[in-house]
Amino acid sequence: MRACQPVTQTPNSGTTAQDPGARTSGGDAGSPLASLSSYELEYFQDGLARFMEVDSVAGQAPGEPGSGLGPTFNSNSCASCHSQPAIGGSSPATNPLLNVATDYGAKNEVPSFLTVDGPVREVRFPFVVTLGGSLTHTPDGGVHGLFTIAGRSDAPNCSMAQPDFAQMQQLKNVAFRIPTPVFGAGLIENISDATIYANMNANSFLKQRLGISGHPNVSGNDGTVTRFGWKAQNKSLVMFSGEAYNVEMGVTNELFPEERSRPPASCMTRPTPEDTTNFPASGAAISSDLIAFANFMRFLAPPAQSSQGIPGNPSAQSIANGRALFSQIRCDGCHTSSLQTSTSNFAAGLSNQSAALFSDLLVHHMGTLLADNISQGSAGPDEFRTAPLWGVGQRLFFLHDGRATPANGGLLTAIQDHASSGSEANGVIGLFHQLSEKQMQDLLNFLRSL
Repeated sequence: MRACQPVTQTPNSGTTAQDPGARTSGGDAGSPLASLSSYELEYFQDGLARFMEVDSVAGQAPGEPGSGLGPTFNSNSCASCHSQPAIGGSSPATNPLLNVATDYGAKNEVPSFLTVDGPVREVRFPFVVTLGGSLTHTPDGGVHGLFTIAGRSDAPNCSMAQPDFAQMQQLKNVAFRIPTPVFGAGLIENISDATIYANMNANSFLKQRLGISGHPNVSGNDGTVTRFGWKAQNKSLVMFSGEAYNVEMGVTNELFPEERSRPPASCMTRPTPEDTTNFPASGAAISSDLIAFANFMRFLAPPAQSSQGIPGNPSAQSIANGRALFSQIRCDGCHTSSLQTSTSNFAAGLSNQSAALFSDLLVHHMGTLLADNISQGSAGPDEFRTAPLWGVGQRLFFLHDGRATPANGGLLTAIQDHASSGSEANGVIGLFHQLSEKQMQDLLNFLRSL
């Protein structure tokens, strides 16, 4: 089976209801947990600074104090991709990757699937392609870096070509992923496996009637529930950070100490791992970057629900009606409104909290329309984690590949694209289409309040 490039339904098909658009205020996205001690806040601020730091190859390029970029990479800073509506969020309105491609003389071409007003995307190739250009049935599934450091002034001897993305698009062998927001990530990390399993087993008869099953993705090392990433493929925030640092920016670290993609010797400019514990330092500065990133995400508060700034200024009654309809048509069969955290050894603000994430953290079959033909752990080719909805009110791009955009219907398109052959959401989307125009609009207004 070949991977398909994004296909969307007609914007707003069959209804006059419309996504109001991204909320412009309210929710305090990007704030630290309110209960952090002064010591914890120090680590949050240190992690935030490093999350925003721009990396160059050797840490010598003006304005790029970090080091270790490449040899292949997607961007040069965590914050460049996680910035809407605040640092820690998702794709911004203006795509930063177009400038990153040619910084400091780099010779990269911008692939056609990256546009100035489109989402930040990483690329995976579902299947292996032979040297002769034939598509095989052998799984690949890995991220292939958009850019290389060849031509940059801080990598004068590197010679390394980009992947042939045009060929892969012709073969329909591309699958895209956009950045997941990391707001409230510490609360998600602190939800126990027992809580996730208990919620999975709750209301089993009703879920069965609707065709909802779902299961956890699990670690191949210890069998515990993994929960971060589009297929819930990463176990912890440290793992999530280490993988992203290596895969997205090409920075080797204590979890992923080898360079990816077998680069030529001319592009191996530094000893590895490039990010390590800073042993001479003290306090927050002693942590490696990947630990600092994890601390930032762990102490990052979830956005609060707000009716401020929703385009069209829907009434409080409309939002309340939408909340009731969300449960009435059983969106909460997967998007569980809240899960309880356990006791944390990190910070009091993570302990015994009701995390209003609107997710069960399980992976579900999403059908042929959304399938990317990539398996990760126990998540199969058409399975994805139930996306947490807190903060969705201020997001611009939706679904794993960013196919639902402000230009083609936004949230409404994302809802409609849940339905296709084999999707566990078909029953719920059938109930959605039975709603009146006003009820659909109320539901969309509610989602923009999150």
